[in-house]
Amino acid sequence: EELKAEARALARAADASVYSPQLLAKKYGSRPVKAVKRTLEILVALGTFALKLFLDQKNGTLDQNKRKRAAELRTIFTRLGPTFIKLGQGLSTRPDLCPPEYLEELAQLQDALPTFPDADAFSCIETELGMPLESIFSSISPTPIAAASLGQVYKARLKYSGQTVAVKVQRPGIEEAIGLDFYLIRGLGFFINKYVDIITTDAVAVIDEFASRVYQELNYVQVSVSGHQSYDIILCLQEGQNARKFKMLYADKEDILVPDIFWNYTSGKVLTMEWVDGVKLNEQAAIERQGLKLLDLVTTGIQCSLRQLLEYGYFHADPHPGNLLATPEGKLAFLDFGMMSETPEEARFAIIGHVVHMVNRDYEAMARDYYALDFLSTDVDVSPIVPALRDFFDDALSYTVSELNFKTLVDGLGSVLYQYPFNVPPYYALILRSLTVLEGLALYADPNFKVLAASYPYFAKRLLTDPNPYLRDALIELLFKDGRFRYEQ
Repeated sequence: EELKAEARALARAADASVYSPQLLAKKYGSRPVKAVKRTLEILVALGTFALKLFLDQKNGTLDQNKRKRAAELRTIFTRLGPTFIKLGQGLSTRPDLCPPEYLEELAQLQDALPTFPDADAFSCIETELGMPLESIFSSISPTPIAAASLGQVYKARLKYSGQTVAVKVQRPGIEEAIGLDFYLIRGLGFFINKYVDIITTDAVAVIDEFASRVYQELNYVQVSVSGHQSYDIILCLQEGQNARKFKMLYADKEDILVPDIFWNYTSGKVLTMEWVDGVKLNEQAAIERQGLKLLDLVTTGIQCSLRQLLEYGYFHADPHPGNLLATPEGKLAFLDFGMMSETPEEARFAIIGHVVHMVNRDYEAMARDYYALDFLSTDVDVSPIVPALRDFFDDALSYTVSELNFKTLVDGLGSVLYQYPFNVPPYYALILRSLTVLEGLALYADPNFKVLAASYPYFAKRLLTDPNPYLRDALIELLFKDGRFRYEQ
């Protein structure tokens, strides 16, 4: 019965948009007035910013003003609307494209716009589901309980069962606005590839990856776009199916909660899912009033994330406080499955090997790992990277890796990545973002918390129990050097 309901949801979403550069070019290339008007808005905003950067460089104040300019860019992206908010959030996970100051500022971009009229939302529900509102819900909140750039959420009660649900409704006109923006931004990408030598990454490929991810979030039922890289974001799944798969993976975990999807009331623009009562993880006082400990919940989140990343290869790529709740029963609830990613098996092993090499301070091996991680093409000489890694880690690792703050690690590696011709795969950028967010939540409760130390039990268990030959070799490499047992490890 659930599969039939899902099939009906897929049928309702048959006309939903997918990201296609060719279709966007055909659509907006024939509407020059609209394209020119939006182009002028973007060029005025970004052109003014580019002029400031040029003057900074000319006056020798580029480094001095870097943080100030990063804050200005965040303001510009916010003013330009949802496409640029999403683009900025995507750039905040790309240390190969942005210096650390920009990564930090863009990570603060908030996914918020004014709410749209409730009458429009209710009309969308009726149109998408083909039923009057009163025949679906016995009650629905008159105003949204949450809103973001792509849509807003209502609390409702299903008429047929009495169950409380969350109903996510897509913002009207958002596909049109985002489609036009990505058509124009992609044109800018071609210009960057041809004329901006300082950027070695394929700008068009990066833009296509961001656009595909945003379109994935737009369609609550299905998206069918091929990725540009072998390790690309999963684009053939949709939020409801993502949630179902995630729930199946964690069916045996009593401390994890994943809400059910109600397929009979879901379409490309409307998503109906189980309502979860809980407290956001950044509300420590409210969590403690329920008799729960924030650190316990965050540790659960870290162990869960490591299993997602390195066992299942399928993970929640947006674990910010609004998407993680502490339930009254002490469970960690995951919400919003619009952004998921995957790591192929060979990449999972390479990540574990990279951690082993970091623990051993084997910087030559760490540099070579970037081939396996798909950061560098095999024709790039890694020998100049080794001293940069050594300089950073020898300074940062005064004691052991477990004592290293994860954000410090990310910032340090980000500086190295930005200096060399790295191309960070989307999956890896999102891994860094996920673990940085979780560590940030833990620091609310314990300023001395170290996510790497909390990760050690998982890595130790995996190395000791996994029969994979690569991990067997990694364990031997960790414990022995030149035939001698490294007891300190």
